[in-house]
Amino acid sequence: MLLADFGTSYCKLWDTTTTAPLLIPTKEIDQDLQVDLATGHNGKRHASRYVNELTALARGGNALIDADNYTLLDCGSRDIKFIRYDQGKIKNMGWNVECGASMGFTIELLARYYNLDFATMQVPESSFSVTCGVLGMSHIFDAVVSGASEAEAVAKFVKGIALNAYNFAGSPDLIYLSGGLCHNPLFVASFPCEVVSLGRFVLLQGLKTICDEQTY
Repeated sequence: MLLADFGTSYCKLWDTTTTAPLLIPTKEIDQDLQVDLATGHNGKRHASRYVNELTALARGGNALIDADNYTLLDCGSRDIKFIRYDQGKIKNMGWNVECGASMGFTIELLARYYNLDFATMQVPESSFSVTCGVLGMSHIFDAVVSGASEAEAVAKFVKGIALNAYNFAGSPDLIYLSGGLCHNPLFVASFPCEVVSLGRFVLLQGLKTICDEQTY
């Protein structure tokens, strides 16, 4: 079974006969590629069956998190979404495309442009008020013009993005984090709560769970 999460910047592919999923830049994906089951913004073009991203996220969370009460937040290149479970049942969910616009993509772009290593950067005491990754870049340019270092300005931007995502998810004491930004140490450390990073492949795990249930 070939499963895929077709993200904006990266696609995650998993041949379930192998041991690990693959991470491939979206621009390198063969446009004629067809998979058995997919999720992601472009999944319907490449799959015989499509699963909504919130559904895949919820099923993946259930498979990976051993708890009845939790909040799972997915931060991707283009948007943010969350699932909140209470007593083993979905209590709330949300999906923010406009105000999470190109959030992860913008952070990755800034790192390349300014040649920054997020693993070596400290969480700043203050942050910018950022509700959109693209529009929020103006804060960085203004700060640099005013004399701030590029690293300091970007760090405040990243913290602002993290705080916006945290508030969107309902400001819980503990967040399980999904998506590519799990691998950004500055972003993870900027949350004002405990964070458990689950990595990039939670939605793929959700697809795998759906497949397994239909097989047996």
